[in-house]
Amino acid sequence: MAVSIDVSWQVDGIEMYGTVVRPDGLGPFPGVVLVAGSGPTDRDWCSPLLPGENGAGKLFAGAFAAAGFASMRYDKRASGPHVMENLPQLIGKMSMASHLDELTSAVDAFVAQGFVDATRLIGFGNSEGTLHVLHYATGGESYPFAGVVLAAPPGRPVRELLLMQLRLQLSQTPGGDDMMVLVEQACARYEEGQSMDPDPSLPEQLRMVLLSFDTPANLPLARELFGESACDTLPRVTVPTLVLIGGKDFQVDAQADGAALRTATLGMPNVTFAFPPDANHVFKHETRTPAEIVAGGTAYNDADTNLDAESLRIILDWIAGVTSVIGEAPTV
Repeated sequence: MAVSIDVSWQVDGIEMYGTVVRPDGLGPFPGVVLVAGSGPTDRDWCSPLLPGENGAGKLFAGAFAAAGFASMRYDKRASGPHVMENLPQLIGKMSMASHLDELTSAVDAFVAQGFVDATRLIGFGNSEGTLHVLHYATGGESYPFAGVVLAAPPGRPVRELLLMQLRLQLSQTPGGDDMMVLVEQACARYEEGQSMDPDPSLPEQLRMVLLSFDTPANLPLARELFGESACDTLPRVTVPTLVLIGGKDFQVDAQADGAALRTATLGMPNVTFAFPPDANHVFKHETRTPAEIVAGGTAYNDADTNLDAESLRIILDWIAGVTSVIGEAPTV
């Protein structure tokens, strides 16, 4: 039976909140720190931008506990139920460094529980969260990760992923080709250091997506993310690393991003790749095609969705292998 504990701590005067789930017993247990994806995605990997509360992060935590691993998942200061009270203090201060501070503090709070084996910690990031895990793994932190799981890491700069996603969505829209030209012009301006300034003829929802990169609360993080990919940091990771991209992921592409990540890690035996064919971006099981997902909605957090069984097996087997080797007593 799993035991769930809500914890809190402070980072730069702002209270952070997380949930620790552990197996029943005394431990010490190997630990997994889950880092959510972009924007307002919370500790459960749910978002106010998407319907449903059946987040993959919470499901992974339960699966880890059942397999003998403790886990920590946390709300970023710009996500979760306290986001509105936190935002005034975060304007202009959100950056890759501030996200690393949050992750570092979450690891510290996790280890402080006393039932976690600090020598057997796994960093597990999804999407944008993979970049923060990579920064931690290469940053010389007090509690180094024994291994990292990168679930849907961007193998291309975020600007390319954004254009890919919008191109796919607009391909289903009348006049989409003309709209895409205007989108590309806005992104080119942003890449040159200007504002997006999207054309007023674009649909409001699309304009809001582009304008979100200029929102003061998102800067300087948005500009840093615009040009970063996992390929920038992954080659410097020396611990065992599992890279997964789902075959039904329309946000990160198993072919294009997978190829870029493979090229970046040539000659690195510590990096393992897996491409579960029916997993979506958050590693729920998906039977629809990417085009059908775009047309019908992601449904990431719907109540009837479940973790992709093949993905879960790959992840659990890999973590068990890494942490069991580290936990072995030395031979004499």
